[in-house]
Amino acid sequence: MRSPLALPLAVLATLPLLACTSSRSPAAEATTSPPPQMLARPAPVDPAPAIEALVAKHGEAQRPLITRGVKQVAQLWRPTDGDLTGFALAHWLATPEERAATLSRLEGVLEQVDGNLYAISRELRRPTDLELGPLLPVDPLLAGVDPGAHMTEDLFGAKVAFVALLNFPQATLSELVERAPTLRRDEWAQARLTARFEQRVPPALAQRQAEVGAAADLYIAEYNIWMHHLQDGAPGRAFPRGLRLISHWNLRDELKGAYALGEEGLRRQRLILQVMERIVTQSIPQVVIDNPRVDWNPFTNAVTVAPAESVEEGAPLASDAAIDAAPEPDTRYAHLLAQFHARRAVDAHDPAMPNAIQRAFERGREMPESRVVALLESVLESPVVPQAAAEISRRLGRPLAPQDLWFNGFRSATGVTEAELDAKVRARYPDAAAFQKDLPRILRGLGFSKEKSDFLSRHIVVEASRGAGHAMPALRRGDFPRLRTRVEKGGMDYKGYNIAVHELGHNVEQVFGLYGVDHTLLTGVPNNAFTEALAFVFQVRDLELLGLPPPSAEAERERVLASFWNTWEIAGVALVDVRVWHWLYANPEATATELREATVRIAREVWDRAYAPVLGGKGSALLGVYSHMIAYPLYLADYPLGHLIAFQIEEHLAKGGSLGAEFERMASHGRVIPDAWMTHATGEPVSAEPLLRATARALE
Repeated sequence: MRSPLALPLAVLATLPLLACTSSRSPAAEATTSPPPQMLARPAPVDPAPAIEALVAKHGEAQRPLITRGVKQVAQLWRPTDGDLTGFALAHWLATPEERAATLSRLEGVLEQVDGNLYAISRELRRPTDLELGPLLPVDPLLAGVDPGAHMTEDLFGAKVAFVALLNFPQATLSELVERAPTLRRDEWAQARLTARFEQRVPPALAQRQAEVGAAADLYIAEYNIWMHHLQDGAPGRAFPRGLRLISHWNLRDELKGAYALGEEGLRRQRLILQVMERIVTQSIPQVVIDNPRVDWNPFTNAVTVAPAESVEEGAPLASDAAIDAAPEPDTRYAHLLAQFHARRAVDAHDPAMPNAIQRAFERGREMPESRVVALLESVLESPVVPQAAAEISRRLGRPLAPQDLWFNGFRSATGVTEAELDAKVRARYPDAAAFQKDLPRILRGLGFSKEKSDFLSRHIVVEASRGAGHAMPALRRGDFPRLRTRVEKGGMDYKGYNIAVHELGHNVEQVFGLYGVDHTLLTGVPNNAFTEALAFVFQVRDLELLGLPPPSAEAERERVLASFWNTWEIAGVALVDVRVWHWLYANPEATATELREATVRIAREVWDRAYAPVLGGKGSALLGVYSHMIAYPLYLADYPLGHLIAFQIEEHLAKGGSLGAEFERMASHGRVIPDAWMTHATGEPVSAEPLLRATARALE
């Protein structure tokens, strides 16, 4: 997963922050609303006097530009900022040459500001992000510091932000959509410059977002289940000793891998499903979270002391005190509630988009919520769903069940088991440094030239992650993106490797999007769905990079079916995420318990409508298990969008040409709006139809 911090600092307010604090400290104190004075929006200043003064000085022909610029400033000007008319007269740029020089100056300065602040933030969070040993008490406090919390307000206070707003147009999404085919690159850069100043968030609120994001992120990063200690009443233990899985990523991937194990795999899948249900409903005993000294039956919820000989060597030790099997006290939802209150507090200070959901879609993704939801619904309601389900049922030789939401059998047979893959990966990558050393070979295997592979390898740093893994970008030239993946004792397993290849896709996109783009104001791609799509392009080739045979014609059919099923799976999860946030806005004073009840109800409603007819399990809350809902709210829609976009990209790549060269051409286009980027990349706007058509053909 790409870190949401990948975007310039001004855009980060629309997305969840990756920062950390102790998951063992209660989150309840973070769920209360900010003080009323922070929720009040200052009254806008009258722009008319400044407009007339500028027109009098520069002529009636300049009135349209002057009017727009002054109104943009007046929306966020405060009485404490001084005399608006005097400022406008002093800083209006009357000629194209003055505007071009100022754009260039601001672009260069802001690259350094964003890049250096981001690097500081990365270092503050280093102990909580990376597997560097036990955390010190001070580490979560450091991770909760946002070095950029005051920067935007400082740019407003110093009038730099107002210079940008006065002289460059602040385009609406509809304007960008209409003008995209004819916009020059410098006009795209101007739009990105002014977009970063659409809101003026008090530093205390920006810091608050960092703090609650910090708490949520480390809570998730340390949410591990010791699988060897799961009980189901059957003889023996279902999972191997030492298997410690983070929720939800590793739990889901372990479930996928269990398909190769026959009846024993089915036993494991049922245990994992019950664990997931307990996590979502918060009926999981607090004591079993990341604790290898207790055994737990998730069906009965009974907890017992684990026999001493079963406790993993070197595992973190829990207290020897009497076991308290009380459920986790809605901590999961207290963190989500804190995220909501932190973002809602920003609403009053964002006149253009006074709603976190709107900001996530129209500013973060630059795609209206209605369009994204329609794309997701078109997948959920497609007539190919029951056809694909029938194909899976035929392969499994049984009716489908809820665990088949994560069916992973749509891939060409390799003749290699998960255990064999683990052994192969561990031998090749005993530590993160080995993966770093192998980057040039991996990149050449993906179609990049030797020269380009060496360049990319020098600009990517591989590190062992405390959590499941993510990609951290760089925001200034001279700095390097970070690839984080989980490396267990004894080396990287296949799950960690698969994540690493995915994150490498992010990192390569990040290098090209920074070093290859013509304007650093356009660094990146349109939104996180696009970087997920580009990462999927790498991830589906992970087995080839291990030396397994390249895909055949039949494998291409399997790829299409896998892409569809993965999109169908995550589409419902994304809808739950969005619906929960709508519920929060309708119930802003809700408690964590009420939020938990609402989330479970929403997850069950979406399941019963879209999934139970195919998978059974009426009333399942599984769709609420994704950790993104807690740590990275409103992010999940990027995954189904990413699958759709990735499929369009793959269709384009199938027409010929080098993957490496095409990947670079796409990733270097920069952060324009989605359809403009996609049209440049593939010749068509974003659509679900190519995937649905190809799936129907594959099922014929």
